[in-house]
Amino acid sequence: MARAFDDLLGEADSAAVDGWDFSWLDGRATEQRPSWGYQRSMSRRLAAASSALDVQTGGGEVLAEAARFPPAMAATESWPPNLAQATRLLGPRGVVVVAAPDQRPLPFADAAFELVTSRHPATVRWGEIARVLAPGGTYFAQHVGPATAFELVEHFLGPQPEARRKRHPDDESAEAEAAGLAVVDVRCERLRMEFFDIGAVVYFLRKVIWTVPGFTVEGYRDALHALHQHIEREGSFVAHSSRTLFEARKPA
Repeated sequence: MARAFDDLLGEADSAAVDGWDFSWLDGRATEQRPSWGYQRSMSRRLAAASSALDVQTGGGEVLAEAARFPPAMAATESWPPNLAQATRLLGPRGVVVVAAPDQRPLPFADAAFELVTSRHPATVRWGEIARVLAPGGTYFAQHVGPATAFELVEHFLGPQPEARRKRHPDDESAEAEAAGLAVVDVRCERLRMEFFDIGAVVYFLRKVIWTVPGFTVEGYRDALHALHQHIEREGSFVAHSSRTLFEARKPA
């Protein structure tokens, strides 16, 4: 039986959104995964490195899946709830978790790390990445690509033509090279997302806060109701994410 609109909103609006665990959406939304298997590749690189930094680690969930860390392993995070969770998760394994605002310089010395990783950084400061990498070091990351979830974005915000190119891999590659890095691999895939109830949409927008900046249930109630009716009628709401795999190297 279909659940009432207000019940779904209330449940999703009260759910905890700390960390980067999306298990609350199990059975309520799906997202296709990129073919390259970022976590596995990241884990192999960490196991072979002597020092590494994970930038914008979230709640540490992705980094924690690595079986082995290098002798010197650090991670940064800016959002206090995520920072606390990452510290609890990664601290016992010897990872130094550091509070670091996304827009400020990384709090590490020049050439401090052989490897820098990041999964879905909100911002990418190529100059800082190049600075903290040791000569010959590697940046390996999975970025959110251009026009991710724009079906959702434009449902709530209207047409956003100027924003569609943001985070384009060609632009990011040029920025990496301008910072002195050599781009050795770039791959981009567009992936299907599907939401099966309006509660899943609310939870996603509360957790991935840059999708619809300033989102609140009350502020977008009419748009949510229209989307709820679409899901009731069609069985789901389909959107598409894009993901970019980046590997760049600092010259030796």
